[in-house]
Amino acid sequence: MKRPLISVVIPVLNERDRIGTLVGELSHDNSAPFEIIVIDGGSTDGTVQAAQNLDAQAAITIGVSEPGRGPQLVAGAAQAVGDILWFLHVDSHVAPGALDRIRAAIDEDGWIGGNFRLIFDGDDRFSTWLTGFYAWFRRRGLYYGDSGIFIRRDIYDRIGGIQPLALMEDYDLTRRMEQHGGTCGIDTPALITSARKFAGRHPVGIVFGWLKIHTLYGLGVNSKRLAKIYYGR
Repeated sequence: MKRPLISVVIPVLNERDRIGTLVGELSHDNSAPFEIIVIDGGSTDGTVQAAQNLDAQAAITIGVSEPGRGPQLVAGAAQAVGDILWFLHVDSHVAPGALDRIRAAIDEDGWIGGNFRLIFDGDDRFSTWLTGFYAWFRRRGLYYGDSGIFIRRDIYDRIGGIQPLALMEDYDLTRRMEQHGGTCGIDTPALITSARKFAGRHPVGIVFGWLKIHTLYGLGVNSKRLAKIYYGR
């Protein structure tokens, strides 16, 4: 039986020093066939040139879109030819065998999609707490883009795909995934993500910010307005 092709979609913005590391990790000890699609949102640091010069185990396609993770993921999915889509943040660290686990979860176990157990790489108490907190709300069916969302392509198309939202595009997608069918959380290997976005911020402020954004989202506030509130610009 032909093994499904996995399309790894990576949105980037000024990530010249990170894209090579991630592509190298994807190419290490993974037997599942895959392609890599890098979608740039307007980098000025040479990210596109760095991606063009990478030597990878898989074919690399480089595209551009308007800034914003939502529009970039939409553009990446449009260029993907795989049977499975894996949306991956560039500040992730991928362990050997991750692609094979995605293929097994969908092709052998019958899930429509899912994500990975997430570990934050910070050495502070808050990063440790976040790791446990993410595991807690994943058991309640909640998960976000930094945990490496993957989905069968036919299901992605059937539920309308990712919307080009300025914020909460991942939450919007996973709600529709959960309504459509069962998803799995892959525990091993875990996905390691950077805690850089929390640097210099107080834990209480971070949690309050999440609650605030979710409340406003639930009230129907425009995603561009949410992004201005969340990112402070």
